[in-house]
Amino acid sequence: MSDVPRSALILGLAGLIPFVWGALSVLSPTLNAWGIEALGPRFVGPFVQLFYGAIILAFMSGVLWGFATRATGRVAATGYALSVLPALWAFFFTGGGVVSASTYLIAGFIGLLGLDYMFWKQELAPRWWLHLRIPLTLVVVACLAVSAA
Repeated sequence: MSDVPRSALILGLAGLIPFVWGALSVLSPTLNAWGIEALGPRFVGPFVQLFYGAIILAFMSGVLWGFATRATGRVAATGYALSVLPALWAFFFTGGGVVSASTYLIAGFIGLLGLDYMFWKQELAPRWWLHLRIPLTLVVVACLAVSAA
């Protein structure tokens, strides 16, 4: 990850905080109780992960849309069409309870990584993009798996 710009790396790592906090507060009743008292029930356990995960998938749709602007013709049209999939996935599949929503978010983030790869392979994403996205995705998926289990 040494080729990832420092600011992108720091912001990417900071973006993991709600996922990691959610997993830790699922695994630790003490942290969960403290979180409910200090932050409120929406900001602990799977609830923070699910809400934030849906937001991040929508945000990443915007990032992919930006990558599509670097293309022309059919490649651009395909890029625009595919870029909205993470947001639509979050919108349609994050209801229905903690286990199913966590599972669908895991699938959404894995699918997003596939789109990241496609945009990277087409040289629309920065060269360092996958060096950032793969580790971030692994952490997100691991944290969501705690809530899905």
